[in-house]
Amino acid sequence: MFFVLVASSPIAADRPNVVVFLTDDQGWGDLSINGNKNLNTPHIDSLAREGIRFDRFYVCAVCSPTRAEFLTGRYHARSGVYSTSQGGERMDLDEVTIADTFKAAGYATGAFGKWHNGMQYPYHPNGRGFDEYYGFASGHWGDYFSPPLERNGKIVQGEGFLVDDLTDKAMKFMEKNRDGPFFAYIPYNTPHSPMQVPDEFWERFKDKEIVMRNREPEGEVMSHLRSALAMCENIDWNVGRVLEKLDDLGIADNTIVVYFHDNGPNGVRWNGDMKGRKGSTDEGGVRTAMHMRWRAKFEKGKVVKQIGSGIDLHPTLADLAGIPTVNKKRLDGRSLKPLLLEDNPDWKGRIIINQWKDRISARNQRYRLGDDGGLYEINRDPGQRNDISQQNPDVAKRLQAAIDHFKKNAMKGYGQDDRPFIFAHPDYKYTQIPARDGIAHGEIERSNRWPNCSFFRNWVNVDDIITWDAEVGFSGKYRVEIEYACPEEDVGSTIQLSFNNSKLKGKITEAHNPLLRGGENDRHPRGESYVKDFKTMELGVIDLEKGVGTLTLSALEKPGSQVMEFRLLMLTRVE
Repeated sequence: MFFVLVASSPIAADRPNVVVFLTDDQGWGDLSINGNKNLNTPHIDSLAREGIRFDRFYVCAVCSPTRAEFLTGRYHARSGVYSTSQGGERMDLDEVTIADTFKAAGYATGAFGKWHNGMQYPYHPNGRGFDEYYGFASGHWGDYFSPPLERNGKIVQGEGFLVDDLTDKAMKFMEKNRDGPFFAYIPYNTPHSPMQVPDEFWERFKDKEIVMRNREPEGEVMSHLRSALAMCENIDWNVGRVLEKLDDLGIADNTIVVYFHDNGPNGVRWNGDMKGRKGSTDEGGVRTAMHMRWRAKFEKGKVVKQIGSGIDLHPTLADLAGIPTVNKKRLDGRSLKPLLLEDNPDWKGRIIINQWKDRISARNQRYRLGDDGGLYEINRDPGQRNDISQQNPDVAKRLQAAIDHFKKNAMKGYGQDDRPFIFAHPDYKYTQIPARDGIAHGEIERSNRWPNCSFFRNWVNVDDIITWDAEVGFSGKYRVEIEYACPEEDVGSTIQLSFNNSKLKGKITEAHNPLLRGGENDRHPRGESYVKDFKTMELGVIDLEKGVGTLTLSALEKPGSQVMEFRLLMLTRVE
C-alpha cells in the first residue's frame, strides 16, 4: 500500500521556521555545557543558554530507530523498523512523518544528511514528505571527503568534507525559502565511524591531554576518543554557521532550532558516569542532549526537569507551529509545549520505554528498570550501581508491567518482514539498488560484515548470482546503469539482469581496477568496509512489468578468474 498525502493548505505567514539537527553517535557527554572539559561546543551550548534545555531526554540505542521515532512520533517497533540495514530500517508505508505534517501545512521541507529509513521510493525522503533531499540514505558511509551522494534520487559528487557540505546545502535551502515558512532536517553523519575529520579540527586533538575520563578509563582508545571529540567540534562549527545564516537572513527570532543525538556515544569516553553507550538501553545509551531555541517565544536558559523523548518532537513541533499532525494513528509521544511555555504546567507523570531488539528498559521521572531487571534511582545513581528493586517492589512491578504491555502491543510482529524492495515506483524517476540490499549466492561475498556501505566481491563462479526480493511499481522502460570494478585480465564477462519475464544482457568491455581507499583519511582504524571508486557502465534499457518477483543479476560467461566486483544498479525511467 502506498501512502497518499493530502494537498497542502494555506498557512499564516508568521508561522515559525523549524531547523532540526540530529547528530550520529554523539553522546550526552560530548558537549561542554554538560561539563566536558575535553572539548568546546559554544554554538550548541548557546542554543541552551538562549533557549531551553531538557535535563533528561531519551532516544533509542541505535541510529535508524531514533530517526523513525522522531519522524513518526511513535515507537519504532510499531512502524516496521527492527534493524539498521537490508530493509529493516524502513518505516511502513502507512506511517506519516513530521515532514508530511509540515508539508501538508504549506511548509517547504528539506532533509540534508544521513536518512537511514529507506533508500528506494516511497521509503526515500522524497516519498516521506521532503521536497528536497541531499545526502545518503544508507546507515553509514565509507568516505567523508567528497564522496558519491544523491540529490533527490540522482547520484552526484559530494563537495568537500561531508558535514560541511550538508551544512552548505541546508543553508542554500534556507536562503531559497527565507520568506518561509520552511522545515529543515539536518541529520549529520558524525561522529559515527569511520573516524574522519578535517586537519584543522584534528590538529586540536591529536596530542591533546584528556582530562575528563570515562568511568572505565581502561576501555578508552585514545585515537578513537580524540577523533570523536574533533568531529564534535566540527559539528559545533557547522551549527554555528547555520545560526549565523539565520541571523543574516533576518529570520532567527522566528525559527525554532532543535538539537539532539540519536543514541549514546559510539566509544568509551566521558559521559557523566552513566552506565551504557551506543547499543545499550541503560541511561548512558539512550540519554541525549536536547536543546530548543525560539527567540520569539522561549524563556532564556530554562531547564526542563520532566523527562522527554524523541517520540515527542513530532507532536511538539506541530503544536508549537499551530498546525495539526496529519498522522491519524495513535502517537506514543506527547506535545511538550506546556513544559516549554508554561511556568507551572499541569503535567502528568509518564513512563518512557527504551527498546532495541530484546533489550528493553523503562524510565519514569525517578527510576529506570534496566534490561537486567534491576531498579535504579537515576538522580542518585546515574551509574546504575545499586539495584533497589527489593526495597521498592511496587515501583519495579509498575515499570515491568509497562514493559510487558509494550511487548504485547508495540512489538506485535516485530522483526517479521515480508516487504519487498520497491523498484520503479510510478511517482519517482530513479531507483538505487545497492549491494547492501542484495543477497549473495554461491561464493560471492561482501566486502565487510556491515552491509550499509559494502560491495560484493569474489564473484568467481559463473553460476553464482545476486538477488533482491523486489516489487516493480510501474510497468515501463528503464535505463540500467551498473557500478563495477574489474581488472584487465578479467574483462569480457557477459552479465544479465532479469525480473520475471524481462531480461537485459550486457558485457564488461572496459577494465577498471581501483585500489581500496578511505583509510587515507581515517584518524582511527575502521570497522566498516573500505571503498572503491567504481566505474559506471550503461547496461541498456529493460522493459519491466509491474509485479512482485526476484530481481537477479547473473553471469552468462566468465572468461577470466572473476565476473566483476559490484556496488550498485541504477534504474532511470525512460520518458
